[in-house]
Amino acid sequence: MSLRKRIASYGTQAHADHKTIPFMFDGRRYTGLEGDTLAAALLANGIDIVGRSFKLHRPRGLMGTGAEEPNGLVQLESGAYTEPNARATLVPLYPGLEATSQNAWPNARHDVLGILDRFQRILPASFYYKSMMWPNWHIYERFVRPLAGLGKAPALPDVDAYQKHNIHCDLLVCGAGPAGLMAALVAGLAGLRVILADDRDQFGGSLANERFEIDGRPAPEWVVHTCARLAALPNVRLLPRTSVFGYYENNFLAAAEHAGNHGAPAGQTGRLRERLWRIRARTVVLATGAIERPLAFANNDRPGVMLASAVRMYLNRFGIVPATRAVVVTNNNDAYRTAFDLHHAGVKTISIVDTRRHVDDDLTRRVHEAGIAHYAGYGVRDIDGRRKVRGMRIVHHLGDGQLAAESPINIRCDLVAMSSGWTPTIHLYSQAGGTLRYDERNACLVPEQCGQNVHVVGAAGGNFTLPECLEQGRRVAASIVEQNGAQTGQSAPLPATHAAKLESMEIEPYWFTRNARTDKQWLDFQYDVKVSDVELALRENFRSVEHVKRYTTGGMSVDQGKLANFNILAIIAQLTGRPIEEVGTTRFRPPWQPVTLGTLSGNAVGERYATWQTLPAHAWHQAHRARFGDYGWVRPDYYPKDGEDMHAAIAREIALVRHGVGMFDGSSLGKIEVQGPDAAAFLDRMYVNNLANLKPGFARYAMLANDNGVLIDDGVVVRLSETHFLVHATSGAVNRITLLLEEYLQCEWRDLRVHLNNVTTQWANVTVSGPKARDVLQRIESDVDFTAAAFAHMQFRAGTFAGVPARILRASFTGEVTFEVSVPARYAQALWECVEAAGQPFGIAPYGVEAIDVLRIEKGYLHIGTDTDGLSNPLDIGWGKIIGNKKSDFIGKRSLQRPADAATGRLQFVGVEGVDPAIRLPVGGHFVESKHAAPPSASHGYVTSSCLSPTLGKSIGLGLLRDGLSRLGEEVHIFAEGRVTTARVVAAAHFDPHGERLNG
Repeated sequence: MSLRKRIASYGTQAHADHKTIPFMFDGRRYTGLEGDTLAAALLANGIDIVGRSFKLHRPRGLMGTGAEEPNGLVQLESGAYTEPNARATLVPLYPGLEATSQNAWPNARHDVLGILDRFQRILPASFYYKSMMWPNWHIYERFVRPLAGLGKAPALPDVDAYQKHNIHCDLLVCGAGPAGLMAALVAGLAGLRVILADDRDQFGGSLANERFEIDGRPAPEWVVHTCARLAALPNVRLLPRTSVFGYYENNFLAAAEHAGNHGAPAGQTGRLRERLWRIRARTVVLATGAIERPLAFANNDRPGVMLASAVRMYLNRFGIVPATRAVVVTNNNDAYRTAFDLHHAGVKTISIVDTRRHVDDDLTRRVHEAGIAHYAGYGVRDIDGRRKVRGMRIVHHLGDGQLAAESPINIRCDLVAMSSGWTPTIHLYSQAGGTLRYDERNACLVPEQCGQNVHVVGAAGGNFTLPECLEQGRRVAASIVEQNGAQTGQSAPLPATHAAKLESMEIEPYWFTRNARTDKQWLDFQYDVKVSDVELALRENFRSVEHVKRYTTGGMSVDQGKLANFNILAIIAQLTGRPIEEVGTTRFRPPWQPVTLGTLSGNAVGERYATWQTLPAHAWHQAHRARFGDYGWVRPDYYPKDGEDMHAAIAREIALVRHGVGMFDGSSLGKIEVQGPDAAAFLDRMYVNNLANLKPGFARYAMLANDNGVLIDDGVVVRLSETHFLVHATSGAVNRITLLLEEYLQCEWRDLRVHLNNVTTQWANVTVSGPKARDVLQRIESDVDFTAAAFAHMQFRAGTFAGVPARILRASFTGEVTFEVSVPARYAQALWECVEAAGQPFGIAPYGVEAIDVLRIEKGYLHIGTDTDGLSNPLDIGWGKIIGNKKSDFIGKRSLQRPADAATGRLQFVGVEGVDPAIRLPVGGHFVESKHAAPPSASHGYVTSSCLSPTLGKSIGLGLLRDGLSRLGEEVHIFAEGRVTTARVVAAAHFDPHGERLNG
């Protein structure tokens, strides 16, 4: 390793007067220059090996310049500040930066697992599926899992801060290259609200990497001047270091802004690190540029093999001369500019190997005038050198990737700059729903049409020359300004630059070397996917590009196929004799670039992730020494008295409800008001059972299913009047159930005259339950008659209670006489104090969630989501007769008519009781065929709820059992944690099955 030559005062970043910045890589100290990226600093310090490939641990050097970089992935910082898989090409150098290479031990330069490369012929694509089956996967698992992954996830809590911002704009421009800058300038000067975002720390895109002139001055100076004009406009927001990573419906886009560096001064925490922008744009312009493709030839992955555009960038932007002997290997004109720029920088030994036999005469003349060795009509047979390029061997290219069988020409070199053409960066466009077409002239896929209001300009649209980019950016922006009714600014004329012919592509596709070892020609450099892997996938009859991707893992690495995808689909097309359009592309999904979880979560962590809701009478419960649990709401689990542990307290509360009277806070129960002339018809369509014939003042237990007939919620529905209903939903589900009801009203049945209102938090509740519940309530002043004759089970009354408006429902989740008394939430504390005082002669006391859970198990009341699974339907809980009696349609009815939904062998809701009354039935334990059964014995279902019932003096539970409703009285065996417990199948209602106590 030696310090590479850096040309003073050369390029747009590296200048002689720039201060040096110290940094660490793999435990060693280096220095870079202000303005460097970490990748540029590593290259300038002569570090050839920056990482190792995932599978074979082959040495890897820098290859690209930005988001497409597959090799320069590092672990940044340590401790609470660490971040894995950071691209060195996108990390600005800052003082004290610490980076380590990944997927290597002890480091990238000396990796013990590099030995795997010697076994690559027996480790082809998907070898693990075929070789790690016998005798058992778990034997291999202990070795494979420690080797999996690249970087290391942080082990300490994140100490940085994150933000989320919502913003609207008339125009979002993604990409601040020449086309994006021109579009933003035209629209900004016309007064439109413009956002210009780019993932680099400085705007300009490719202009910072080239020796172009605009309006008679170096292109970077034009960029600085243009950015200054944009920054001065109050209607323009500039977002550098911001990656727009997701394009969703209705022109909604998400972007991640890097607001700060990863490290922090000693003792400083909570600095803003990243910001999530949620952008709603009227119009979007994608100026995302293009990515140069690598050429496939033998050992094209060696350190020192780079993209031609990357070599040009490190030279022209950072002044780094990465070689003394360079070879440019290409199939197009564009890469010749790399050779010319190296020559201009003083590199003496330069060669061009062009797979095309016919090259433009003017270009050939310029090559010879520069003294550059030119090999037209040649291809690369192999690369010499393992840890660094030492040379290459070339022979004549006969066409279609076939190389001549002749003695090779040896070229000594320490750098190979390769180019197979350019692929427009159309990931965001595809996420937006855009379609693509194949451009024969430039051998790439370009945008075709999209249903969203989006325009693609510049290289992203297949226009690769600077004049085309500037002209198209200006023209598209002018049309957007006109569509928005603004006046096109006159101060943004089209800048003057060179003729487009100087950047002509004139590409002749060369996808891989056909008569050379294809197991040495790399496509996905991070995941070690080779041409031979694609050939193997096709031999095994995988034809879809999506299947080939998953079989080979090509395009599944951290760069998500930015370099590999197009070459892979082109090779599939070539090998199968199909056009590229027919092969198609893999699905481009968000995010376009990796996004940290911190950015996505923002400050919604800890308690802020899902804010706990406290009950209106929370202070009362605290005063009564409640032990609380997190149920979305902070709710009392139990209320221990002096000397009681949890079990004693729960048993006392259960006995209190069964033999006296208890009070429970049901304020969190979901309450949705449904009003309107069509309210009854609407609810009848939504719920499984009949609600249209429910009379005012009465209530009915109801089930809600989804389109597939699967149970998703239950609750008591009360009819307050002919046009007014109160729908109860599960505490944790009320918000999604409200949204579901709204969705059907707004999207499916827009003709129904119905309004919804979630009033859960508007009402406080005291549920009074037990044989003496009526006695307690009758001691409180009220205009409601609580006698059994006047107020039966499943009836509702509205009136006054203790002098305040009240809603009182007689419904029970305990199996005892129960009244649910609800008053406006502001009276919560007073209500509890009033009921407690009235109940003192009867020994009233509060009971919590733990007690009510035992009480409902004793009574056999199911809990949706606990006693049902993602397949349970109403037939499985014995509702066949109820469904048969309902003639009208409802959500899920058609699905319940499928034979499979009523077939034998389904898991059905039943009760179970332990043969040994002292052993609690294990929740989650599986019903197996015999008491001697052990895994992998077939499961016939499982226990969903269980308890040691203090009321019944035995072990009881609920469960889902195969054909359970026809197996009452049968003994079953439950396997859990290596033990088998014997139980008996019974009806779900263990206690008071006929409801005498309930209706008392």
